Amino acid sequence: MKLEQSTPDVNWQRAFTFTIYGTSVLVASYFQLYFSHLGFSSSQVGYLYAVGPFISIFSNMFWSMASDRYRTTKKMMLLLFAGQLGMGLLLSATSSFYAVFALITVFYFFYYPVFPLSDTMSIQTAQRHGKNFIVIRVFGSIGYAFFALSIGYVLGLLLAIIIAGACLLLATRLRDGVKTNGQKMEWRGLWNVLRQKEVLWFFAGVFCLALPYRMNEAFLTLTLKSMGASEGLIGWSLLAAALSEIPVFFLLSRFGERFKELPLLALAALMFALRFFLMSIADHPGTVIAVQTLHSVTFGIYYVTAVRYITRIIPDEFRATGLALFTIVWSSAAGLVSGTFGGVLYEQTGRTTFYFIAAGLALVACAGFLARHLLGNTKVPGASMDSRKM
Repeated sequence: MKLEQSTPDVNWQRAFTFTIYGTSVLVASYFQLYFSHLGFSSSQVGYLYAVGPFISIFSNMFWSMASDRYRTTKKMMLLLFAGQLGMGLLLSATSSFYAVFALITVFYFFYYPVFPLSDTMSIQTAQRHGKNFIVIRVFGSIGYAFFALSIGYVLGLLLAIIIAGACLLLATRLRDGVKTNGQKMEWRGLWNVLRQKEVLWFFAGVFCLALPYRMNEAFLTLTLKSMGASEGLIGWSLLAAALSEIPVFFLLSRFGERFKELPLLALAALMFALRFFLMSIADHPGTVIAVQTLHSVTFGIYYVTAVRYITRIIPDEFRATGLALFTIVWSSAAGLVSGTFGGVLYEQTGRTTFYFIAAGLALVACAGFLARHLLGNTKVPGASMDSRKM
C-alpha cells in the first residue's frame, strides 16, 4: 500500500544506505592496507580480518534479535554508530598489534550488524511505500563507488570516524519499519523455520560461495600492491566493481521475477568461478581492474537474488534475524575461515594457487544451488510469499 508523502522517508533511507558503504569500503579493503602500513605481516593482517567475522557471529544475532524482539531498528542503529565512532577514535591513536587487535574486536561488534539491520529497514521502507527494495539498495552501490574512488586518494582512519559520525546523524532521520502481520518473534517458530531443508541447503550454498568471495575481498588490495599498484589505482579497481553492479541491480528489479532464484544463484556462482580463475592468471593491475567488472554478473546477480529468496523462505516476523543469519554465513563465518586460513594460504602458496582454490569453491556452490533446484519444491510453510517488491 502506497502512503502519501513517501519521498522524504525513502530519500533519508537512500542517503543512509549511500553513506554506510563508505565504512564498508574502509573495512573491506583499506583497513588491510592501513594495518600493513603499521608494519603488520600478512598473517597478522589475516588475523585482524578474521576476528571481525568471529565477533560478528554473536553481534549480528544479538542486535538483530533485539531489533525483532523490541520492534525497533532505528534505536539499534544509533547505538551501533555511537560505538563505531568511539572505537574509531581510539584506533586512530594506536599502533601496537595487541592494542589494535583488542580495539578492532570491539569495533567489529558495532560494525557488522549495521548491514543486515539496514537491509531490514530498506525492505520495510520499500514495502511501506510500494517500491522495490533495489531502488533503495542501489544507493549503497553508488555510495561504495563514490567512497572507493575518494578514499583511494585520501586514505586514513580519520575517514572512518567522519563517516561513522555522518551515519549517526542520518540514523536520527530514519523511520522504524512496521511489521506487516503484527506477530511477535517466538524462538520456537524461528527454530522450526531454520530446520527446513530448503533453508539449510541455501545457507550451505551461501557459505561455499562466501569463502572464495571473502578470500578475494581480504587480499585483493594486497594483490594489487604486490603488482605495484598505487592506492589511487586500487580505488579505481573498487570503483569498477561497484559501478558494474548498478545496471544489473536495475535490470533485476525489472526482469528478475521472470527467473527462478536458484538457477540465478547457480549462474552467479559459475561466474564467480570464472572471475577467480582470471584473477589467478592476471599479472598486471590493469588486468585486475578489468576482471573486477565481473562483479556485475557475480555479486550483482547473487545479492539481489539471495535477498529475494530469503525474504520468501523466512517469515516476516523473523526478518531481521533471518537477514542476520544470512550475514553471519555470508560474511562472518566465511570471513573467519578465509581470514584465518586465507592469510596463511596466500603467504605459503602464492596468489595463483590461492585463486585456483577460490574458483574451485565457487564451482562447488554452483553445483549445490543447481542440485537444490533440480530436486524440486522450495516452498517453506509459513514463509512470506510476498517477494514481488524485493
